[in-house]
Order: sequence, then C-alpha cells, then structure tokens
Amino acid sequence: MAALKEKRTCGQRCEDFGRFVWNSENGTSFGRTPEKWVYISLYYVAFYVVMTALFCLAIWTLMYTLDPYTPDYQDRLPSPGVMVWPDKYDEEHIVITYNSSDKASWSKMSSCLHKFLGQYNDTLQKDCDHNCTKGKYFFQDKFLPGTHTKKSCSFSISQLGNCSGLHDPTFGYNCDMPCVIIKMNRIINYIPSQNNTQDIQVNCTVLEGEENVKKIEYFPETALMDRSYYPYYGKLAQPNYLNPLVAVRISLTGKRSAKFQCRVVADKITYENIHDPYEGKVVFTLQNLHVPPNPSSAHHHSSAL
Repeated sequence: MAALKEKRTCGQRCEDFGRFVWNSENGTSFGRTPEKWVYISLYYVAFYVVMTALFCLAIWTLMYTLDPYTPDYQDRLPSPGVMVWPDKYDEEHIVITYNSSDKASWSKMSSCLHKFLGQYNDTLQKDCDHNCTKGKYFFQDKFLPGTHTKKSCSFSISQLGNCSGLHDPTFGYNCDMPCVIIKMNRIINYIPSQNNTQDIQVNCTVLEGEENVKKIEYFPETALMDRSYYPYYGKLAQPNYLNPLVAVRISLTGKRSAKFQCRVVADKITYENIHDPYEGKVVFTLQNLHVPPNPSSAHHHSSAL
C-alpha cells in the first residue's frame, strides 16, 4: 500500500509560495524569467492595441456611412399615429373626464392644453419661415447655408379659433363645450397623399352616445392639416418644426358623455390596423361629470316655502 502523502505545514506552504514568487536558483518570478515577462507583456499590449484599433475602425466606418439627417431603416408603421390632447391616457383607451362645476377639475384640462400649446408661441416661432405656400408640399432639396438646416412653416395658434386659449382660457371645460386638439405624429420624408389635389383632413365621428352630442366644430373650419407642413425632414434638419393642429369643439348635452373617433383622412393614411389603435386615428371618450340640479326638486322646494 502506497505511503500516505506527508501533510505540509503552514510554514512549508509559505516557503513554497515565496519560492514561486521569486526563485533565485532559476531567476524566475511567478514561473517566468524577466525576459519572458517582457515578451508576454508586449504580446498582450500589441493584441489589445490591434483589437481596439479594429473596434474603432468598425465604429468609424459605421458612422461614416450613416446619414445624420435620414435614418437608414424606417421599420415603423407605414402610417403615422394620431394623438389627442388633453392626453389623459388610460391602459386601454383614452378617457377625458372632467367636472365643469369643479374648478380644480376643469383647470387640469385647460392647464394641459396651455402647456401643450406653449411651444406654438409666436415668439418661439420667430425663426420659422412665414412665406410658405399654402396648399402645396414644401419640398426642400438643399440646406440653408451656414446653419445646414431647412425651413419650417410657422403655425399660429390663432388658427384654432375658439379653441386656441386666446379668447377662452378654459377651452370650454367650464361648460359643456370642451375642446380637444388632434395632432398627427411625425415620420421623416412622409407624404400623406400622392394626390396633390387631395386635402389632409380631420374627421370626427361619434361611436357611442350620439344623442349626447349636440354639435361638433372644427378649427380651422376646414379641419385641414395644410400640405405645406410636409414632408418633415427630421429634428436635426428642422429644429423649429411644429406639427399642424386641428382643434375640435364638442357641444355635449343630455348625459354629457360620448365616445369619438377622429381620423386623419388621406389616401396614404390607413386606420384599420387592429394591432395599433392609434394608426391613422384616435378613439377617446369625453365625459362631463357635472350633475345639474333637478328642476322638479327645486320647484317642489320653492312650493313648500
């Protein structure tokens, strides 16, 4: 039977480790001579320098081939999404709920719209081009000299009429005539219609509670998103660009609650994608929680007096 291996003491183990760190007999440190340590260090330095250089070359080549003004791949939806303000988004659908008799309630709605329209201030649009030809697409093949940007057409909130907040800062949320604002999302180089004679128009219909809707008004009255705001060339090329807007004022009556669908109508805008409820359209519910006093009870109370 083979003899059991002798168990080494702690001192012997420390002595072996010290000999591994520096062996004076062989002139090695950690198992290698100083000459070999120099060679292996030079090898790894050269290896990582080459790898870093290849990585930098790959990144430089990629960035050199990219156009900062136009994405190489646009794998988003072929039609733009449509949004509504006030943006009271729920998990499943949009519900704009307010109480016209509660200032704290309707102030939230009006504050949301004032904040959204703040970017459309005329002062902030002073660098925008004010001589856009209405009704025609604004194609720009060249950049402006010096700034390397492109022109952007201004949008005056006065076009939103009674829903601009200029005449009525409450946007109708203190009564039964609230305003909502429709905006179409941006897609670079997107043309909503190939037909130069077709308008890009917002159309709102009542899906539920038609008996509670007295009237629907549009501002501008034509409900058009003018073609001069298209195509959009990107944030870098058009830093001052603002989307055209259409405001919708809805007169509620009865139960003061209804469900609406607002579409942006043009031949290249689809809206029947069941996988994306916001493509080409937006569906929202508008509800006023104000409960008017019962006239019969008021009459009964006065008769009792």
